Amino acid sequence: MSESRIIVALDFDNAESALNLSKKLSPQLCRLKIGKELFTAAGPSIIEKLTRVGYEIFLDLKFHDIPATVAKACKAACNLGVWMINVHASGGRRMLMAAREAVPAHSTRLIAVTVLTSMDTHDLVEIGYSMPPQEIVLRLARLTQSCGLDGVVCSAQETALLRRELGVDFCLVTPGIRLVDGESHDQKRTATPRQAIQDGAHYLVIGRPITQARDPYQTLHDIHQSIRV
Repeated sequence: MSESRIIVALDFDNAESALNLSKKLSPQLCRLKIGKELFTAAGPSIIEKLTRVGYEIFLDLKFHDIPATVAKACKAACNLGVWMINVHASGGRRMLMAAREAVPAHSTRLIAVTVLTSMDTHDLVEIGYSMPPQEIVLRLARLTQSCGLDGVVCSAQETALLRRELGVDFCLVTPGIRLVDGESHDQKRTATPRQAIQDGAHYLVIGRPITQARDPYQTLHDIHQSIRV
């Protein structure tokens, strides 16, 4: 079976719910994302429990601090044995370089967040950005690539642009994935799974369309089949 390109977001506030859902899915069809809510509630032990049954973990803590602190956080995250971690590209070159130096090449994948998919032009203007989202994302992605990181998190609306500008090897992780006729919830820059893959995404982060489905495994399987190329 080819590598799964689906990362299921475990957006839960307790370990029991996350572990129960993991039993309904399959390590052969997906990886799992642990974010701030679950990690804060359950701690590192949830990673150990999920990796023990075969899942690869994307630890989505979006480190953003002074370079030395981010470097130490990245090193600690790598020691947990996770598949992927992320930092905020807006932390700047020195922070990104410190993170890169802390994460050995060809070990844990290190990517950077560009612009959150919950933000649109109005939100960005309000905090002082004068450029449209695509230009900000491209600038931050270029900075990330120049610092030697493995890729970025970007919305599906920027995926085709980044793939064209940054080449085929730069990893693009795309959240804000919604099924056809699905609700967008708090995401503003969204796309369907097949559309995102066609535009050049390497991995899709999918939460509620799978975690709140009547049959999570069947939904996961159907998405996996729909994006096979």
